[in-house]
Amino acid sequence: MASAPMRCELITWNRVYALSRSLAFKIRDAGFMPDIIVAIGRGGYVPARILADYLDMMALTSMKIEHYTRGAEKEPEARVKYPLSEDVTSMRVLVVDDVSDSGDTFQVALAHIRERFQPAAIKTAALHHKVVSTYRPDFFAQLIIKWRWIIYPWAVVEDLTALIGGFAECPAGAEAVAERLRQDHDLRVPLATIRDVLAPMADKRD
Repeated sequence: MASAPMRCELITWNRVYALSRSLAFKIRDAGFMPDIIVAIGRGGYVPARILADYLDMMALTSMKIEHYTRGAEKEPEARVKYPLSEDVTSMRVLVVDDVSDSGDTFQVALAHIRERFQPAAIKTAALHHKVVSTYRPDFFAQLIIKWRWIIYPWAVVEDLTALIGGFAECPAGAEAVAERLRQDHDLRVPLATIRDVLAPMADKRD
């Protein structure tokens, strides 16, 4: 990925939990009680588990859709990598992902489920919904009006590796890398996290 100036936002674990909690309350307040939650892997795994806790649900499964390969690198189109194996016919289904960015992932997921099964109802939920997305989830915790690439804590090493690897010349030392990330991407990252990323990158160069 070329590290062209691109605004990014690093989401903390505490923020993820707060957003998931808010999302759960919105779902409950809307009166939608799913029979099963389907997490879209990989980004939807953690939010779906927190929602299952708040909604007092044991029925949690997943499917995997590939769209982004590493960081913001994007495949030509989203595709189902691992299909949904659970039969959700006649169930009220809640499909969960971390973000609705382009909208393609949700659209592919819904088409896949409806082609294979006949759910009684199907709703979608995400932590973040970007206004540029072609698909609007039924529930979301935060609306993103000014686009930025969102880095979730479960993908921080992956995304930072892509950003740093895109530098024409990598600065020497964690402090210099931190300053470059701030300048290029408006991104403030703890030095300990940057060191975690730089260590395996150095091993690969050796």
